[in-house]
Amino acid sequence: MVKPGGSVIILAWSSQQLLPGYPVLEAHLNATLSGIAPFVEGAAPELHFPRMMGWFRRAGMEDVTARTFTSDVYAPLSDEIRSAFTALIEMRWVDVRAELSEEDWAQYQRLCMPESPEFILDHPDYYAFYTYSMFWGRVVR
Repeated sequence: MVKPGGSVIILAWSSQQLLPGYPVLEAHLNATLSGIAPFVEGAAPELHFPRMMGWFRRAGMEDVTARTFTSDVYAPLSDEIRSAFTALIEMRWVDVRAELSEEDWAQYQRLCMPESPEFILDHPDYYAFYTYSMFWGRVVR
């Protein structure tokens, strides 16, 4: 519970480009159930997080705002960043095998598995960016 005058702030992952040079593979991965989670086909548009400003207003909050931030990473990656982005790839596209073509699955394994000699995070020219959005509202009552 938030006291009157307090704030509610929610940070949500917005988008990413984690597989530079492989936009079709990344688009296919993003179109899997895991890639679009937590949204499923047929879900009401009002339930998508960019509609959060409306959620806040309907909850009676004031001074509702949103802001999107962009960040990036590039080689050479520190051990900490490499570990975090390895976990991000594993979390972002979990259990996608059944939804990919044989070609996409082979490319995914080659680029996204840490044990692969072609793991994308080990590429000397690796660059990726991502965005996240912050929604803020002040509780009135």
